[in-house]
Amino acid sequence: MSLPVHPHLQIWLNLSGALADAAVAGFSEIKSALRSRRRASYRTRRPGAESPMWNACAILLREACRPYGTKARLARYLGVPRQRLNDFLTGHSRLPDAELTLRMLHWLAETRAGRDPSR
Repeated sequence: MSLPVHPHLQIWLNLSGALADAAVAGFSEIKSALRSRRRASYRTRRPGAESPMWNACAILLREACRPYGTKARLARYLGVPRQRLNDFLTGHSRLPDAELTLRMLHWLAETRAGRDPSR
């Protein structure tokens, strides 16, 4: 049973019903768009808690680079600017790619063995 409605109000009731239906449809679309997605395992890593192995490597490299001029020689050996090397080791703003990481580990191993590959 419906209540009698004045003819001038019937248009507004129909319009408000259509707007309510559109709001429900829009909400369901927004809800599905904002649904949490699985994090991709291939996303770019950032230095910090996500990269404990790099943190350990950076500590070893910082200790090895304490003597004056060592960091500049390592940067020349890697073929990167000193500022970029500083970003890797102390800036915590970048991670080196695989090739640079392997070259850093090679440099560290050679330096610990008493040889300096950057000279």
